[in-house]
This record gives sequence, C-alpha cells and structure tokens, in this order.
Amino acid sequence: MEDKHRKKKAAVVVITVLMALYYLLFFFVVAYEVESLAGKIVLGIVPLVLGIILICVANERIKEIEGGEEDDLSKY
Repeated sequence: MEDKHRKKKAAVVVITVLMALYYLLFFFVVAYEVESLAGKIVLGIVPLVLGIILICVANERIKEIEGGEEDDLSKY
C-alpha cells in the first residue's frame, strides 16, 4: 500500500537535507577562514545547533503529516 502523504514527507526530507548541507558548507567555510581556535569553536557551534533543531522540527512535521495534520497553518 502506497503512503498517501509520501510527497509531503518527501518535501520535508528534501528541504531538511538541503538546509543541512548548507549548514555543513557554512561550517567548513568558517573552519577554513577563521584563524583562531576559539573563533572556529564558537562559529562552528552555530550550524551544529541549527542542524539539530532542523532535524527535530522535520521529525515533528513528518509526525504531523502522518497524523493527518497536512495543513500546518490550520492550528492558528
């Protein structure tokens, strides 16, 4: 049986992967350009935290889609 919400879940996964790749690229650029170790650590934590938040939100959104809440704005 094919999942009727497959396209919506796929969109969430694609956007999450693209954003995670962006944060990873940002991390490598910062690691290459910033000379001080403290700067690398501080600026490296930002994309790491954002990536974790992004994955948590995407997981929540997939659960909402599976639960029948297709229109996220209907809560407001």
